[in-house]
Amino acid sequence: MQSMGGSFGWLEASALGSAMRSSLWMYPIVEIFHIVGFVFLAGAVFMFDLRLLGLSRNLPVTSMARHLLRWSVMGLFFVVPAGLMMFSAHPGDFISNRVFQFKLLLIAAAGINAAVFHKGIYRTVDEWNTLVSAPTLARLHAGLSMALWISVIACGRLLAYT
Repeated sequence: MQSMGGSFGWLEASALGSAMRSSLWMYPIVEIFHIVGFVFLAGAVFMFDLRLLGLSRNLPVTSMARHLLRWSVMGLFFVVPAGLMMFSAHPGDFISNRVFQFKLLLIAAAGINAAVFHKGIYRTVDEWNTLVSAPTLARLHAGLSMALWISVIACGRLLAYT
């Protein structure tokens, strides 16, 4: 994998990569934005998943989805640019790090899980929108979603130690 890291040499040599490495405060501030973004993103995802798992059944699933989507998108507006900025500081180190690779794989799995949920069982949401337990398949998607996002967060924290 080291050769792949070398292909990001231009990014490491960029003004952004240099600034991320040389400034005392830039990397920690960007990391704070990354974490705040994950609070919005994972918080919205968890609230929706908890609803699917049976909490607050009086709240319509469709209303929760519409409301929480804004928060998760806002989280992405923090997470993605901040993540790219942190990556620019040491792309070769990140790309060759197994924890980072696993984190990216988990993010992809979480995205696939969400897409499969929305293209599949969510199409029947009118049958279980309010005051009814979500179908087993929807609850399985919710549980998997929560496990994946907890794992993504854990990998993010472990990156500081690997």
